[in-house]
Amino acid sequence: CLSRSFFLFLTVLVACLIIFSAVVHGGYDVETVLKKMEAAYDEVKDYQTEVEVTIYNKDGSFKTEKSLYTFKKPKWIRLDLVSSHPRMILVYPDRNGKVLMRLPGLLPLPTFHLMLDDPLLQTPSGQRIDQTDLGLLIKNIRHSLTDQRRGPVSISEDKDTIQIQVLANDHFREGVETTYQFLISKERWLPLEVGMSTPIGVQEGRIIFRNLRININVPDSLFQ
Repeated sequence: CLSRSFFLFLTVLVACLIIFSAVVHGGYDVETVLKKMEAAYDEVKDYQTEVEVTIYNKDGSFKTEKSLYTFKKPKWIRLDLVSSHPRMILVYPDRNGKVLMRLPGLLPLPTFHLMLDDPLLQTPSGQRIDQTDLGLLIKNIRHSLTDQRRGPVSISEDKDTIQIQVLANDHFREGVETTYQFLISKERWLPLEVGMSTPIGVQEGRIIFRNLRININVPDSLFQ
């Protein structure tokens, strides 16, 4: 009888800890935060943002790349690279569902049509260009906090943002677990920043979205 009571106590205690770990001190729980992000993105028709991607190497060095990212629903993407390959343009999809790569240079500009998995487009994270929009990021955040969660959720907030940290399956690398730090705007309820590190805390990367502008009537011609 004692062992059953003790087992029941442990079960209730674990359940309480799980519930407590998913609550923001200001009153937001995980599901509320997720639904607010999903509702906010439902209202987005197009957007443009400056993206800063930093990749950290094992020796402590790092590389930062910047681009101007433009997206229009349902799935039109354009990257104007600012660093590493200035003035290079990537557009997805072209008429054949491939990635249009336009290189800088004198007119007429040289262009290439590449498959999504072309080695020229590979990134250290394994993320393809068609996996870069905020809509997919929000879906991945939901997975990280629910069915692909592999550890407790740590949530805090300040006046302008909510910060969430969780160990979860990596969004793009099969069989890898990653500790994610998500920074979410409380004004627009859209992601502002994503940090990535190993389960033991070694920093691997960070993505920052700056000067986000939404519903700016991006013309279709921008993706041609």
